Amino acid sequence: MVQPTPANTRLYRHGKLVAEGFPIAEVSDHLDEDDAVIWFDLCSPSEEELAIISEELGLHELAIRSVLTPNQRPKLDMFDSHMFLNVYTAHFDGDTGLLDLTEASAFITANALVTVRTSDRFDLQEIINRWDSSSGLAEHGVAFLLHGVLDYVVDTHFEVVQAMDEQIEVLEDRLFDEQIPDRDQQRRTFGLRQSLVTFRRVVSPMRDIVNALFRRNDVIRDSSITPYFQDVYDHVLRAAEWTDSLRDLVGNIREAHMTMQSNRMNLIMKRVTSWAAIIAVPTAITGFYGQNVPYPGSEQMWGFWTSTAIWAIAALVLYFQFHKRDWL
Repeated sequence: MVQPTPANTRLYRHGKLVAEGFPIAEVSDHLDEDDAVIWFDLCSPSEEELAIISEELGLHELAIRSVLTPNQRPKLDMFDSHMFLNVYTAHFDGDTGLLDLTEASAFITANALVTVRTSDRFDLQEIINRWDSSSGLAEHGVAFLLHGVLDYVVDTHFEVVQAMDEQIEVLEDRLFDEQIPDRDQQRRTFGLRQSLVTFRRVVSPMRDIVNALFRRNDVIRDSSITPYFQDVYDHVLRAAEWTDSLRDLVGNIREAHMTMQSNRMNLIMKRVTSWAAIIAVPTAITGFYGQNVPYPGSEQMWGFWTSTAIWAIAALVLYFQFHKRDWL
């Protein structure tokens, strides 16, 4: 007989984990219990499932609509009885330079946290490990659960910005190579810039989200869990500022590539022009002596050697003058 897969649920009482993996249908039995804190997770729920949860927790219809509408911006909406959080985790592929974002939401009430994922790429096990490693903070209830979620999300942002920084350092080192950046390198630079622009849209709003929790949530602001949220906020600021500086740096690298190409073209044009000038002098002299009119040394051997010496000396003079000015 196949055993049912345990649900992603947890029940805390008085700061202690007392049950987990129980069916979501039993959640409503614990919502009215004193000192009970509930967490459960939904992965790509249907509209009917959300309607049931909304009725149990008294969720606002706008919050439900935000879950059903994909690609919402990162935000924290405040309602009378709950809060709605929307965030993105991020993963960066160093080989392809592609950024992978996973959207997740959360309903936050006084005694319940409901996470809603769009896919399994949002790593619940990593969040559970953070809760278990800091179980001493479980007495703070929903604030403790929310901290684990935000800490995981912000850590993925920090890992991405570190990986992007390493990629950009490689591009910087190649700027000093004598070889002009090839098409693949230029495409990689442009792809990194696009990823940074997208990543910035995810990271920057996190400052407002965590800041709003401090300003409008008395449970967090006036408890001993405040330093832990402050630590998350510091990571958010570092990730956001780092992202802004990297975006400017990639833009500078792109401009440097274009400048190097322009300088290379100018150098080529100088060389072509210099050789054209050198060739023009003997062409003019031999053209003059090739006229069908008498000239000094006409039909004489010394006239031939004189004209040859003139254009050879003129060509050498031009060559050394151009070389001295670094045109050749």
